Amino acid sequence: MTTRERIYGESALLTPANLMTIFRLAVAPLFMYMIIEHRISWWTSGVGALAAASDYFDGIVARRHGTTTSGAFLDPLADKVVVLGGLYALIVSRPHGITAFIVPAIIITLREVWMSVHRSRAAKRGFSIPAVKIAKWKTFVQDWAIAFCVIPLTAHHLWIAEVTIWVAVAMTVYTGWRYYLDGREMFARAR
Repeated sequence: MTTRERIYGESALLTPANLMTIFRLAVAPLFMYMIIEHRISWWTSGVGALAAASDYFDGIVARRHGTTTSGAFLDPLADKVVVLGGLYALIVSRPHGITAFIVPAIIITLREVWMSVHRSRAAKRGFSIPAVKIAKWKTFVQDWAIAFCVIPLTAHHLWIAEVTIWVAVAMTVYTGWRYYLDGREMFARAR
């Protein structure tokens, strides 16, 4: 079987890739709880690694079996829940929080809200704004910024997480700008 051969229809919901994404959504609250209650621990790191691994593998499976519209909605939603939930859990995990993450969390949140509105408007006009490859790398860097705060080997060196989160912020803003330009170009061609 070739990787281009579709196993599931475009409207399928219960595909292996979607089940992995749903698993990531289910694990996210546990990950947030563990950050707040036990922030620096191998258990917290393990749960976060499970969420990140499911993101990696659901993409491979989706490409192999064929992407679905439900997957196109669920996968970015799960990414947002894990990343934003993890960031805000880090902020509230101590009496003073990890204040270095407040501004990045706000920027990332605003970009995600704006992208949801932008994609929704595009969908109402019959357009789908495809993901750019760097967006997956952006999520990967965001995940690592959170991981550096909970892995016992790196958690006491917050500068590593701070540098990583600002790289993630730069990628977040860049991808948001790219999506905006791509959408504007799509709308212009349709006129």
